[in-house]
Amino acid sequence: MKVLNSKKGFTPLEIYSSNRAIQKEKRRFLTGFTLTEVLVYVAVLSIIISAVSGFLIWTVRSNTKAKVMRETQDNARRAMEIMTYEIKEAKSVYTPTTTSNQLSLETTHYLPEGEKTTYIDFYLCEDRLCLKKESQSPIALTSDRVKVSNLVFTQIATASPIPSIQIDLQINYKSPANRPEYQAELNLKSTASLRSY
Repeated sequence: MKVLNSKKGFTPLEIYSSNRAIQKEKRRFLTGFTLTEVLVYVAVLSIIISAVSGFLIWTVRSNTKAKVMRETQDNARRAMEIMTYEIKEAKSVYTPTTTSNQLSLETTHYLPEGEKTTYIDFYLCEDRLCLKKESQSPIALTSDRVKVSNLVFTQIATASPIPSIQIDLQINYKSPANRPEYQAELNLKSTASLRSY
């Protein structure tokens, strides 16, 4: 606003023209958003929200896939370690009950009272790998979240009189829905020889 010197006289026109300038200045600062500005803001906000949402969904799916793979690998590794350990510690392969899907071993571990040897079996019970000790209930070696889809035992002929067993194991994750992040499959093959006593 124009400061008027009190020594000078003023006319109403000066006051009127200075008020008009102030009102014009106020109007310039008090105007709202135009429709174009609002649309641009909404578009930018939508893009940002979409990008963040997409990243979060991708992160959750990646985390789920990693957990599924880890669960499948842990089950396969544990089952294979137990079977190879028991084969190495066994006294002999019990051939009357050994088939391509079941391995029976004579062992000196887990002895019932008064016995010198006992038998253990590895086989599929439904879709899980089980270990059965003589006169005991079977123990599942794999969790209920995975499915053993293939289990094959093959006795390998070698020049040595000590038998070797090849294990072919395939484990799949039980997918609650056919979603890709819940699918995992692992094929393992290992060979173990009985120790000579």
